Amino acid sequence: MADPVCEAIVVHCMDARLQKPINDWLQRRFNLSDYDRISLAGGVFELDMILKQIEISHTRHKTRKVILVNHENCGMYTQDNSPERHAADLRRAEQRIKDEFPQLEVELYYLHLTGIFERIPGG
Repeated sequence: MADPVCEAIVVHCMDARLQKPINDWLQRRFNLSDYDRISLAGGVFELDMILKQIEISHTRHKTRKVILVNHENCGMYTQDNSPERHAADLRRAEQRIKDEFPQLEVELYYLHLTGIFERIPGG
């Protein structure tokens, strides 16, 4: 049996407060029929773990796009939970992904707890 083909891999925090807004947004914004999902505490906080999963998704499922979502008031960011810190971490993740997988498209988002997704310009 052939490996599945996925349009994207979505990386976000496992925080239960986010699951419904993320699911609804993914459907509205991207209308993805097939995608891989990484739900890990802190979103891109543990970047090496995320990169391994992206590698698996890209290699096995022919993923073409990576969607990275960090969020307001994340418990993993105890020292600096500012939007600027999240944006910097998202951009750092984007750069590492592009360095290792230059053929992948990467989009960055910051999720406010009000349910608003803010697009973060890439690096």
